[in-house]
Amino acid sequence: MADGMDRDEGWVRQVLPLLRLIAKGYFRSEVRGMEKVPDGGALLVANHSGGLMAFDVPLIGVAFAEQFGTGRPLYTLAHDALFLPGIDQIFPRFGFLRAHPRNAVAALREGVATLVFPGGDWDVMRPSRDDAKIDFNGRTGYIRTALEAGAPIVPMVTIGGQETQLFLTRGEGLAKLLRLDKLLRIDATPLAFGFPFGLSLGLPPNVPLPSKMVTQVLDPIDIRAEFGTDPDIAEVDVMVRKHMQHALDDLARHRRFPVIG
Repeated sequence: MADGMDRDEGWVRQVLPLLRLIAKGYFRSEVRGMEKVPDGGALLVANHSGGLMAFDVPLIGVAFAEQFGTGRPLYTLAHDALFLPGIDQIFPRFGFLRAHPRNAVAALREGVATLVFPGGDWDVMRPSRDDAKIDFNGRTGYIRTALEAGAPIVPMVTIGGQETQLFLTRGEGLAKLLRLDKLLRIDATPLAFGFPFGLSLGLPPNVPLPSKMVTQVLDPIDIRAEFGTDPDIAEVDVMVRKHMQHALDDLARHRRFPVIG
């Protein structure tokens, strides 16, 4: 079993009504195709949006619970920052796991659906102009994880998260200057504009605007069935990102106005 697989269904049930209110009431969330997630272990691969106040995780979690019930766990691979002293006993109860390949493989082998954002902080801090752009920053570990666990990949894309405030720059240079890449494994410190603090480097955090967020779940991918017993990692990654980019482009074409949707 993966280290930290401490999800508590009772805690999830208690917080779900609040998360549903935020998802459906504030962000007017639409998640399409969740029924495509197969039974058993599946690696849900998504783009990441919203900066330090990213809400795509609870939106996906609400839709997953509505489709499969709270009895089927969904684990999310998360940055070490969510496991700092003082909060390290909270997030694991809601299904968060440290983002380590060992934990991901163990969870998938346990037959658990597991959500990963390969782009991580690089992706979630991207400028708003790149809202409809898939960028994993060259990270392909998610493919090796799926192969080692023998699990299918289920790509999904979300649009609208980078409209919750105006992200002006990713801030990778500042992150290096402050040595955040070495100290906290953070590759970006974005300059953003929002309410009520105006220009901000993430702290204090601005209140996310009620941007309409739409998520599309794509068809599962059985890597070995499509690429053979010894697949080329780079080739698989190109294919996954291509499928995701096409789906995100389609969502962008149907989006009429920023924030409003």
